[in-house]
Amino acid sequence: MSEPVKGAERSAAGKAPTVVVAGGGTAGHIEPALALADAVMRLRPDAKVIALGTERGLENKLVPARGYQLELIPPVPLPRKVTTELLRMPLKVRDSVKQTRAVLDRVGADVVVGFGGYVALPAYLAARGRTPIVVHEANKSPGLANKVGARFAARVAVAVPGTPIAKAEVVGIPLRRSITSLDRAALRAEAREFFGLDPDAPTLLVFGGSQGARSINDALSGAAKELADAGVGVLHAHGPKNTLVVQEFPGKPAYVPVPYLERMDLAYAAADAVVCRSGAMTAAEVSAVGLPAVFVPLPHGNGEQAINAQPAVDAGAALMVADGDLTPAKVAELVVPLVTDADRVKKMSAAAVGLGHREADEVLAKIVLEACGV
Repeated sequence: MSEPVKGAERSAAGKAPTVVVAGGGTAGHIEPALALADAVMRLRPDAKVIALGTERGLENKLVPARGYQLELIPPVPLPRKVTTELLRMPLKVRDSVKQTRAVLDRVGADVVVGFGGYVALPAYLAARGRTPIVVHEANKSPGLANKVGARFAARVAVAVPGTPIAKAEVVGIPLRRSITSLDRAALRAEAREFFGLDPDAPTLLVFGGSQGARSINDALSGAAKELADAGVGVLHAHGPKNTLVVQEFPGKPAYVPVPYLERMDLAYAAADAVVCRSGAMTAAEVSAVGLPAVFVPLPHGNGEQAINAQPAVDAGAALMVADGDLTPAKVAELVVPLVTDADRVKKMSAAAVGLGHREADEVLAKIVLEACGV
């Protein structure tokens, strides 16, 4: 365990810290890693932040766009069933760890920060006993990579209380500063003009993740008349591989379908409420910007999306509808009365902001810098 001490001594002596983040694969792993990277750079402008990723991950687009160096390593997928792929795992793990260790040595890593997923596991194993490790877990049910990494991490940070990891510190989910500092009221007019929305009508934002969600698409578009009759404008991101044709109602607020939302800050600013999935990042962002939500958890996996949504529901900031229960009739019954009730929207918005996450990026950045001796 001498190498972490040496790294701490170097940083304490004035060396600019080198932080390696491992959070490739999906936006749910990458975005918190990049939010942390931004926070580290605000606290220590002389720091160097390097991201680990794989050649197929979304990080190949997101990391360079944010101005950070990306180092590619072999992924370590974890098969869920006993297959021939599972039998090849030891060799794949050994090769990936070897290449990852070479990257850590070459860049002079002072700390490795993992956010789970295919990239994090080899990073944890490569850093073990050589470089301090900080683990961040966004979900209440930890993934396998973070369960492994937490065993020999210097610090473990989690998004929500009750996450079953020993010595975990609750910090929330690191979010982009453009989200946590968003002044929705100040941007509302600009945002609605940008999307072609009615400037004054109650407005509903709808999205189902980066690829969209068919159940959400069908239910909301099927309730277009009820929404229009109630004077509600809609901004609906249906997913780049989907199409959505919605009947127009002259004289009523527009229902605006778009494939994808490049400007989530403006989308949040334009809205009074939102219908969406409840991935960890989505739930955190929606709360941070103070949007009342109707969460429709993804019905697959281990139920983690419903767990993600529950704190907002308990706080009075959100409602939750099972995917199979979401119909046009349910939208008319539940969503329309919400978005058209200004007092209710105001109360739910205040409850959402109170859930925490707004300072998680800098809280985690301080933990990371402390771990490497800064």
